[in-house]
Amino acid sequence: MEKNTPHPPDLVAQRNRSLKKNAYYYSQLFRQYQYLIPPGKRVLEVGCRTGDLLNAVQPSFGMGVDINPEMIRAAKDKFPHLNFRAGDITAIEPEQKFDYIFLSGLLGELDDIQVFLTELRRHCHRDTRVVIEYYSYLWIFFFRLAEKLKIKISQRILNWITPTDINNFLHLTGYESIRTERKILFPFGIPLVSYLLNKYMANLPLIDGLTMNYFIIARPLLPVSGQRSVSIVIPCRNEKGNIEDAIRRTPTFGTHQEFIFIEGGSRDGTPEEIQRIIQAYPRQDIKFYQQTGKGKGDAVRLGFEKANGEVLMILDADLTVAPEDLPKFYQALIEDKGEFINGCRLVYPLERQAMRFLNLIANKFFSIFFTWLLGQNFKDTLCGTKVLAKHHYVALAQNRAYFGDFDPFGDFDLIFGATKLNLKIIELPIRYHERQYGQTQIRRFYHGFLLLKMCFFALRKIKLR
Repeated sequence: MEKNTPHPPDLVAQRNRSLKKNAYYYSQLFRQYQYLIPPGKRVLEVGCRTGDLLNAVQPSFGMGVDINPEMIRAAKDKFPHLNFRAGDITAIEPEQKFDYIFLSGLLGELDDIQVFLTELRRHCHRDTRVVIEYYSYLWIFFFRLAEKLKIKISQRILNWITPTDINNFLHLTGYESIRTERKILFPFGIPLVSYLLNKYMANLPLIDGLTMNYFIIARPLLPVSGQRSVSIVIPCRNEKGNIEDAIRRTPTFGTHQEFIFIEGGSRDGTPEEIQRIIQAYPRQDIKFYQQTGKGKGDAVRLGFEKANGEVLMILDADLTVAPEDLPKFYQALIEDKGEFINGCRLVYPLERQAMRFLNLIANKFFSIFFTWLLGQNFKDTLCGTKVLAKHHYVALAQNRAYFGDFDPFGDFDLIFGATKLNLKIIELPIRYHERQYGQTQIRRFYHGFLLLKMCFFALRKIKLR
């Protein structure tokens, strides 16, 4: 809980002067929050000062809390469309829930971080994201000097804590850290110099440890709900010999199963085989659509659009990921082990013809690159089986304009979208089998070039934004 200590009477004026003097730094800070928090959400800021940061994220409902009444009066004057409370976290009605809660530098001023984070859980629902921003201990000398030179407001910092300390507090109070980002290597606005240092140098491994601000994105761990209905989307092209096995070999799980075949211009009789299977398995809920676009990505988007289940799954029609493994993905999701479950083929030994050597090397490269790029561990980005909740996919699709329609495969559209939504991504190891029918649709060098192109695209949109 925040300690109610006296503040200088001119603190509001100091705050406004600081915003003007350090306009470049605050513009960088605002941009980072605008990336992490989509507009139109219910947002709470604790320790909001004059409300400038809360206003910058464009909430549909914004609530700011600060223990300084003068700050709150100034915030109400500046941003009358937002809501402000003077006091600590207990000033908010217990029933108020928020999509995002952020704490900008607040943890350093708290007498008891554990008690505060525990009380904060009252305002979380299952999809709430808590964004904690704090300063690197390496910058303590700079902060003290800036305060003496009146560049920075004098701040009551009790705790110089590390990301490890914060993650420990989160664990103790029932939260789970999703990822950490480090930003702002140079807080002053010098043309070209600031651009190069903050846009490029600050994102490099090792050098990012010298940045001033780190951001930890966390989620509350709440009791899990019951069983859910499932939609299994099966993109297929020239997969006639695998269609029946996709139905026959899939175990029963969930409150209801829906199979959705999306066919894309087959020449081996796949559409006719799907129609036969629909007649042969009348007790199964099987749907069939033919895509007008091209590629697996287009097929997945069509299938998810038509799906009625609460849980969405992709099963590649080549069945190199066994249908028998789908219950593992389902259980991981409904037990809240993660919010985006990604199959991983690179843990167990591979069958001899399951993956060619060059494909394996490419997978290793992409796993290292994406672990660094997305801030969550990735061993296998290209496994076709991916699972997420329908409501998360709807939010992902609504936010798709940030990346655009860039991915013919569908894998990266989902991975990048899940990262932008701050979903907890986990990998589920599976055994990868040889194809028993037909030939691979992958053109190694052409598709490898496309993957590299998407990597640089993602680098620009995620790291170098």
